[in-house]
Amino acid sequence: MRTHVVFGGSGFIGTHLTRKLIAQGDHVISVDMKPPRERQDAVDYRIADVRNLSGLVLDSRITRFYNLAAVHTTPGHPNHEYYDTNVNGALEVTKLAERSGVDEIVFTSSISIYGPSEEIKTEDSIPAPTSAYGYSKLLSEHVHGDWLRRKQGRKLTIVRPAVVFGPGEGGNFTRLAKLLRKGIFIYPGRKDTVKACIYVEDLLDALEFACHRPEGFVLFNAAYPNRFTLEDIVKTLIKNYFPQTKEFLLPGGVVKVVAAMLKPAGVANIGIHPDRVTKLIRSTNIYPQWLEGNSFTFPASLDPILARWEKETGGTFV
Repeated sequence: MRTHVVFGGSGFIGTHLTRKLIAQGDHVISVDMKPPRERQDAVDYRIADVRNLSGLVLDSRITRFYNLAAVHTTPGHPNHEYYDTNVNGALEVTKLAERSGVDEIVFTSSISIYGPSEEIKTEDSIPAPTSAYGYSKLLSEHVHGDWLRRKQGRKLTIVRPAVVFGPGEGGNFTRLAKLLRKGIFIYPGRKDTVKACIYVEDLLDALEFACHRPEGFVLFNAAYPNRFTLEDIVKTLIKNYFPQTKEFLLPGGVVKVVAAMLKPAGVANIGIHPDRVTKLIRSTNIYPQWLEGNSFTFPASLDPILARWEKETGGTFV
């Protein structure tokens, strides 16, 4: 039986990953500051802060570390918190791997390392982060890379996921479904915004695919090659699940004016960050060049992807 340690095991992706590893017969040690979303008898749950793992003792022979732990909501935290958790966490995880004799790590980075752009971004694109979160993730990639180079025979897989959705996500896709259920959807500024995304189970399949490759180092983007637009996603959801919903377009100039007006008002006073408004009209045009080049199988369209989401949440999309 293989034993894996999942740092950030209580989070959205961590919960799905833990469930998948247990289902395939592996043993899992879940490490997180928070209690698990769902408790499984076969999982060894440890409460620990990824910023300081000096007191964490691993008794089992470990096959692989999964480093999913991160401060990721952006905007939403002071800049120092992204570096404190994400970079220090990477340092602590790699130090623990060395102490424990673990020679394989999977690290979840982010497409934020590319920075905002309407141009297609592949793994060959030069990173140009503009946020503290993006910078912290890029630095964390370097930390893991340094660990890889310090000893021959190690294996490192870095994934840069686009927006991940599925049961328990509670983020952008869940909010989108809730808006459509109300019967009215307003496009913020444009309809053709590319929204790179991936269903959580497809992300985990891609990770497993990458981990089974013979290379000692794999870095890949996790997103659908179709590069779906906001309109693609909305219209597919309306067609299949919310046929009574009406669509409207709010001019882009209005969105920009709203964002400009929010800045002097102060984020704390109104609870809406102007940068979040601006992000609504920016594309995340990410292409999974490595997965495509290695013949990874993607779903053919949005319909079966969203059908899984609907089925696995009992139609709630939560």
